[in-house]
Amino acid sequence: MDLPDLIRGVNRLLEQTLEAELKPRGMSAHQYRVLEALTERNGLPMGDLATRLFVDSPTLTKIIDRMVQSAEVYRGPDPNDRRKVLIFLSRRGAAHFEDIDPLISSIQQDILDRLGASDAAALTSLLSELLGGSVSSRPRTFRGRESLSYDDKAASK
Repeated sequence: MDLPDLIRGVNRLLEQTLEAELKPRGMSAHQYRVLEALTERNGLPMGDLATRLFVDSPTLTKIIDRMVQSAEVYRGPDPNDRRKVLIFLSRRGAAHFEDIDPLISSIQQDILDRLGASDAAALTSLLSELLGGSVSSRPRTFRGRESLSYDDKAASK
């Protein structure tokens, strides 16, 4: 299996595990992540929230609409730019997050324990580096083929 397949497989396994725990509690993994993001920084613009959750704007709008209906979050104007809309965590959303977060933290800890502290730290660092946009300048091989990185493509123009 190549790296992209492994990443997709691990992500799918994690998503399925989270959904199995969250669904009986009336929440999706995306909804949990919205609550988590707003717990860390309340009053986020939709664009920032979409980027953080790795979803497009229309998908996030649907998620937020559902969460507004259930009174877990609410929309409000940005005090610095009245044209922008910020998303805020409600008391109900905060309480729901407090109930669910220990369970999700336990799942995450189980994964880290399976890896061990050193490997978990190394994997976290490597994935963070990939998400940070650093693309290697050397050719990579996927499925036996050489693949150019974005930097290589730009340099060849």
